Amino acid sequence: MRVLVTSLLFPLPTNVARGTFVSDHVELLKSNGHDVRVVNPLPRMFQYQEFSRSTHTGVAKAPKSFKHGEVKVLSPRFWGLPGHPLPLLTANSVKRSSRRIEKWLGNWRPDVIICHTLWPVAELANKLSKRWKIPWIAVVHGHDFDVGINDKNTSKSISKLASIADHLVTVSQRLDEISQQVRSQGHSVIPCHSAVESEWRKPMKNIGGRWRKDSLNILFPSDPRRPEKNHLLALQTGEELERRGWVIGMTTLRQQPRSIVWDRMLVADLTLITSKRESGPLVARESIQCGTPVVSVDVGDVSEYLPEFCVSSEYDPIQLADTCEAALKHDWSKGFQIPKRFTPQVVAQQWETLLESLVE
Repeated sequence: MRVLVTSLLFPLPTNVARGTFVSDHVELLKSNGHDVRVVNPLPRMFQYQEFSRSTHTGVAKAPKSFKHGEVKVLSPRFWGLPGHPLPLLTANSVKRSSRRIEKWLGNWRPDVIICHTLWPVAELANKLSKRWKIPWIAVVHGHDFDVGINDKNTSKSISKLASIADHLVTVSQRLDEISQQVRSQGHSVIPCHSAVESEWRKPMKNIGGRWRKDSLNILFPSDPRRPEKNHLLALQTGEELERRGWVIGMTTLRQQPRSIVWDRMLVADLTLITSKRESGPLVARESIQCGTPVVSVDVGDVSEYLPEFCVSSEYDPIQLADTCEAALKHDWSKGFQIPKRFTPQVVAQQWETLLESLVE
C-alpha cells in the first residue's frame, strides 16, 4: 500500500530528535511492506526565532527536500503567526503547497494519507484527500486536544478537522474520550509503540543496597526549555532528596539522537517525569525497556502500567521525593514489563486492520 504521511513534526537534518514518534510510525509502516513518503510542512521563520521552542531548532534553514534514512521527505513552507491569530491565513498558506507536493511525487500517488497532528497540517491532508479521492486518517498525540481545541483562535478549526477525517486515531484512552465530543463514530485508540532496539534493552536495575549519603543519578528525559515539561519541579525534587542526604546528579535531554537518549537511560538510576501534560509519555516506557525505574506525576497514561508507588498524585516536591525513595526501595529483581499493547507487533497489527478497512 502507498502511504503519504503528513506531519508538522518530523526529524530534520540538524535536529534528529524532532518528531521521533512520527518517524517511528513511518518505520513501522515500512516494516509492514508499505511504500511511504513524508510531507513535513514547516513555518517560515528567522533563525533567532528557533529559540522560542526546542522543536523549532533546525527549522529556519531546513532543506526543501531531503532523506531521513531511506524515507523521502518534502518540507514546503507556510506562513503562520505566533498563536495563529489569523487561522484562515495559516490554513490557506498550508494548502497552497498541494501543487508542489504533486510535482515532487511525480507519478506516485498514495492510497491513503495519515496525518499526525491536526493544526494546521490536517488542512493540507484534507485538501489532498479530496483532490485524489482517497481516505485520510487524523492522528492526535495531545497538543491539539489538550491546548489547541481550547484556544480561541484554533478551536473551531481543530474541531472541524477532527470531525471530517475519515477516521480519527488518538494515542490514549484519555484523548479518545475528548474525541467523542467532536465525533460519535470512526475513532479508535492506537498508542505509539516502544521502539527501543535490542542492544539497549536491559532487565530492571536495583539500587544495590545504597541508601542516602550516596550518589543518585536522576534523568530528566526532556528539554528543560519546554515549559510544559516542568523542569523546575524536577529541580525542587532533587533539592528535597539532597536535604535527605542523597548526592544528586541530574541529567537532561535536548536534541540528542535516539541512541544517546537510550545510553543516558542505561546509566541513570532513576527517570523522573514532572510534565504538566503528556499523551504517553513515550520516554517512560523507553526508560523501563532500558532497565531504569521511572517515577512520574500522574500524567498521560503512566498510571495504567506503572506500579502505584511510582506515581505521585500531587505536583509536590516532597511527595515526589517520597515516591523516588519508594521506587528505589522496591525489589525490581523479579523484573517488570510494559503491557503488550505497546509492543511494535500489536501496534502494527492495529494499523494494518485500520488501513485495510479504509482502503479497498
